[in-house]
Amino acid sequence: MLNCRNPSRDGMKRPLLVADAYASVAHSKCRQGAAMAKVITEMTVGVDVSDKHTYFCCVDQAGEVVRQAKVPTTDAGIRKALSKVKAPARVVLEAGTHSPWMSRLIESLGHETIVADPRRLKIISQSATKNDWNDAELLARLGRADLKLLKPIFHRTERAAADLRVLKVRGALVKSRTLLINSVRGLTKSHGARLKACAPERFHVIARESLPKELATGVEPLLKAIEDLTAQIAEQDRSLEAMVAAFPDAQRLDAVYGVGPVTALTFILTLDDKERFKSSRSVGQFVGLCPRQDQSGDSDKQLHISKAGDTQLRSLLVSSAQTILRKNAPDSDLKRWGTSLASRGGKNAKKRAAVAVARKLAVLLHRLWVTGEAYEPLHAGKAA
Repeated sequence: MLNCRNPSRDGMKRPLLVADAYASVAHSKCRQGAAMAKVITEMTVGVDVSDKHTYFCCVDQAGEVVRQAKVPTTDAGIRKALSKVKAPARVVLEAGTHSPWMSRLIESLGHETIVADPRRLKIISQSATKNDWNDAELLARLGRADLKLLKPIFHRTERAAADLRVLKVRGALVKSRTLLINSVRGLTKSHGARLKACAPERFHVIARESLPKELATGVEPLLKAIEDLTAQIAEQDRSLEAMVAAFPDAQRLDAVYGVGPVTALTFILTLDDKERFKSSRSVGQFVGLCPRQDQSGDSDKQLHISKAGDTQLRSLLVSSAQTILRKNAPDSDLKRWGTSLASRGGKNAKKRAAVAVARKLAVLLHRLWVTGEAYEPLHAGKAA
């Protein structure tokens, strides 16, 4: 049941029935239980989402709040809240855990959906009168202004989200295995012993052979968990091989040295639509590998990268860049350029070079994806 309030009486709250949750402007002062005579037209709706409840605020063309409503954060609750709003209305919500499925649902109801970047909503997070009702109203009013102020984000399709879920599950398994391996190594060092370097897939075997008997018994539960995680990761890898066969573009990106099938698939599924960027250079900023800016007058600070966008994709790109910059890696334009940056010296020069190569790698992968060209490691040298 909708939990609504009437904003037409100087902020006085009172419960309303479902029928009069969203009255027309002409009937904005309808009494409790009155039937809905008209539907709302040309409306901007602000949506403040939480895990249990979602708050709606309808603002008309004149900037007046028509109705506010509180519904459960469920498919049925959202449908009921928007059932009396005549499409197409502009619905503005903040990016978050529930925004992917909720934005797809709202679009299916015929409304224009704007998913705002939370980094652009300091006016809400730093408000002196912050509450769920006011947050929804502010989102609606921001939606009536220039939409570029909200920097709307693009949610991938449901198919891409389902495929990407397989990669994220594998990433979580790998992260868990790494944490357990580090724990075993730390416990071994505190005992005065040391385990030799080895591939993560063989760590549980090497550890059981190398650990002292009195220590091996204590860490056996960790080794058993590592062994189980390794088996699950291998199963996920087999699933990814089948996925790569269904994505010819991923096979083309996989031809770049340092970019494996996991990175290629994550790149394609995260961006989802290769035509969404006007320029391939924008991809570097999209994945958060471009430096932040803080310039005013003569002051222009050198800041770290923004780290916006998908964390997993950014981590994979940096890992691929580090592989490209290895001494035994084959020669390429990316390696030459990154090595030149790293040779300039200075603190953390190699790390900064890896991030710079990762940014160029993201641009290169998008360009190969758009044009369909084959990868040439020494394309710039060939042209020269």
